[in-house]
Amino acid sequence: MPTVQVEDIAVYYELHGAGEPLVLIGGLGADSTLFAGMVERLALNHRVLTFDNRGAGRTDKPDAPYSIVGMAEDTAGLMDALSIDRAHVLGISMGGRIALELAMAHPDRVAKLVLVSTSAAGRGKLSLSWPMRIMLLLKAMGIVRGEHPQPRYAYLRQRDASVTYNGLDRLGQIRAPALVLHGRQDRSMPLEAAERMRQGITGSRMEVFEGGHMFFVFSRRNEFLDRVEHFLAE
Repeated sequence: MPTVQVEDIAVYYELHGAGEPLVLIGGLGADSTLFAGMVERLALNHRVLTFDNRGAGRTDKPDAPYSIVGMAEDTAGLMDALSIDRAHVLGISMGGRIALELAMAHPDRVAKLVLVSTSAAGRGKLSLSWPMRIMLLLKAMGIVRGEHPQPRYAYLRQRDASVTYNGLDRLGQIRAPALVLHGRQDRSMPLEAAERMRQGITGSRMEVFEGGHMFFVFSRRNEFLDRVEHFLAE
């Protein structure tokens, strides 16, 4: 099991393919298995790095406050440990906030930025669609459990980090070309919040898909990957 020590935690990671580095950052409660259906295609043209965020999967899960700033530093530290100086970065949901923070704190490390189903500021609480609420309830009851279930305390630590984050006032610091991909019916992170983020990132563009939060997971995956690959190849 490949892990590397990054500051106070051991981080689980996987590398796939060859070419320009591409770092994929998952969202709240997710581990690297989120990307299982995407890695094979993306790895045809890129050296793809997936990993489990602090508090998820096979990465350490300290019971202490988490922050988006801290998780961005985890990502930078992992890149250091793997000798990845600069990479394209794709972040999904909470992972998009981590990607934003990485691009602001370490602008020389991010070549292109893809922000998916995310926004630059939390609203102090988590808003979920009914399907996502049901899924979380089933997980809490132990009816649905992944291969690497997340302890509830770690989920709450991640959630608090995400909903209290606000990077809106610093978006102008981002120098990387950025693409925002968002679902029109997203209730967790409404489309207007994604549009405010896009407006704050100089030169960025936005493409809207039919569907809700993480629209690509079931219904738009091939179209989603087409857009990502086209942007990275430009």
